[in-house]
Amino acid sequence: MRARDLAVGYETVSVDSDALEAARLMAEHKLPGLLVLDERGEPKAILPASQMIKVLVPAYVLEDPALAAVVDEKHADRLCQALVGRRVGECLPNKAAPPPIADPDDTALEVAALMAQVRSPVVAVVEKAKDGSHLLGVITASHLLHELLATAGTIGGT
Repeated sequence: MRARDLAVGYETVSVDSDALEAARLMAEHKLPGLLVLDERGEPKAILPASQMIKVLVPAYVLEDPALAAVVDEKHADRLCQALVGRRVGECLPNKAAPPPIADPDDTALEVAALMAQVRSPVVAVVEKAKDGSHLLGVITASHLLHELLATAGTIGGT
């Protein structure tokens, strides 16, 4: 199995996308994160759902998690307001690492090693060409596990 065979279409956003819409996309599709593309359409970062949740949590609660217990449900319901008017680029960590990128000819083991090394739930599969890079799709950790288990005969295949 090669990365090109494992790659599937996946929701992407740009750094200029609306953060609230990106959060809705993650929630509606139950995604572990989104692939963020730069202005050229090339992979820039992975925005994990956990990072998006971190943006929702007030700074004072991050500093002292015990304060979360004193915030009533009425105020907790307003957490998503933190995303209104923000762009995806503003939600990325300051030192956002570039996303893990696999070559289309990488083996499943190479993709698994990359995923494990950088602890990312998503790996972009990118083909380099003279006119730039082209995103072929992504490989999620759950999809890779499914395919590896199916190959081993542990579960039914796709």
